[in-house]
Amino acid sequence: MYEDIRYDVEDPFATLSFHRPERLNAITNRMADELKHAIAAAEQDERVVAILLTGSGRGFCAGADLKGLQSISTGGDLGQGADLSASPGDATMGASFQGPYSYMLSVRKPIIAAINGPCAGLGFAISLFADMRFASDEAVFTTAFAQRGLIAEWGIGWTLPRLVGTAHAADLLFSGRKFDAAEACRIGLVNRTLPHDELMPFVRQYARDLAAHASPASMAVMKRQIYTGLTSELGPAMDEAIRLMGESFKRPDFKEGVDSFLAGRKPSFPRIEF
Repeated sequence: MYEDIRYDVEDPFATLSFHRPERLNAITNRMADELKHAIAAAEQDERVVAILLTGSGRGFCAGADLKGLQSISTGGDLGQGADLSASPGDATMGASFQGPYSYMLSVRKPIIAAINGPCAGLGFAISLFADMRFASDEAVFTTAFAQRGLIAEWGIGWTLPRLVGTAHAADLLFSGRKFDAAEACRIGLVNRTLPHDELMPFVRQYARDLAAHASPASMAVMKRQIYTGLTSELGPAMDEAIRLMGESFKRPDFKEGVDSFLAGRKPSFPRIEF
C-alpha cells in the first residue's frame, strides 16, 4: 500500500519510517498522505499502545524534497499525493488539531519520534508534533526556512517556542543554523540523546514499558489535556481536570491500577478500542 513510508506493527507498538533513504527521506505529497493514513491505522489497531516515528537509512527527514521546492518556486507543487482516505485523531478537539500534521496532537495514542539522523525543515516541524523526541547522538537539526526565503512553516512558530522558549526559538528560526543533538537536549527540544546504536532499542523498550505499566485510556485523556491546555486558561483547565477525574474513578482501569498496586503486581490494563 505504501511507497514512501514503511509501516510495521510489533505489539505493543507500530513503527512508521519515512522511507526515501536515497533522498534522506525528503517529503513528497505522497509521503505526507501515506504518513497520515498509517497513523490513522495505528491509532485504530488494538495491538498498538504507542506509535514510533523514525527514518530509514542514515537520516530522519531532510525536509521537503528539493525538486518539489524547485517546482513550487515556478508555480508547481511537491508532486502527486496518494489516493488514501484517513481521519486520525479526536475530531472533538476542534479544527486546530485537525490541520496538516497538527492532527498528530489529537491522536489518542503517544507518538514518539526517534530522530536517527539529519532532521531539517518540514521534517523538523513534523517532529515537533510528536509527544516526545529521542535523538541519536549523530542527529543534526536545522529549521532551514529563513535560508530558503521562507517563513516559520507548518505551525513551527507555535510549537517551537512552547518547547524551547521564545529566545531559543528565535535563534533557531532566524539563523537556520545547524545544531547537534547535545544542544537539542540542553534546550529541551528532545527528551534524551542516546548513542546511535542504542536509540531504537531504547525507544522500543520505552513503548513496551508504557504498555506494561500505563493505562492506554489514561494516556489518551492526558494527551488531550496537555494540548487543549495550551490554549486555555487555568480555571477551565482545572474544572475539566476535576470532571475527568470523576470519570476516571468509574473506569475499570482505576480499580485495576489500585488492585495491582496493593497486590504488588504489574497492572493489566485493557487496550483502547475505537
